[in-house]
Amino acid sequence: MEISPYNSTFAQAFYDLNVQWLQTYFYVEPYDREVLSKPLEYIIQPGGKIFFITQNNIAIGTVALIKRGDGVFELTKMAIEPSKQGKNLGQQLLKYCTNFAKENNFKQLYLYSNTKLENAIHIYLKHGFKEVSIPQ
Repeated sequence: MEISPYNSTFAQAFYDLNVQWLQTYFYVEPYDREVLSKPLEYIIQPGGKIFFITQNNIAIGTVALIKRGDGVFELTKMAIEPSKQGKNLGQQLLKYCTNFAKENNFKQLYLYSNTKLENAIHIYLKHGFKEVSIPQ
């Protein structure tokens, strides 16, 4: 397994992995399809990052860091190939991103989650994220 930065070779995998995840847990909105189909425009060019975890040069997981301000990034678009889930790949990507944030002196790294994703929330807390309420 290897973690590497965005490469246009994996653009379709970024789209497919995320759409599959959204269809499994929620639903895919038109804006999701727009962002996922244009990762350079919406994520990379504004200063964000996308990483892939690969096996035999096949993308089996992905995550994005979207720039939201000066030194402020949102961890988002994390998805793992269903057949590879349960093997700590998401945790590897999460740890990679938190280390990347420290090495690059991010002021803030945050994420949004849904309370029904209990396992994911447990992992986020384990990796140093804190749960805060979103103002209504």
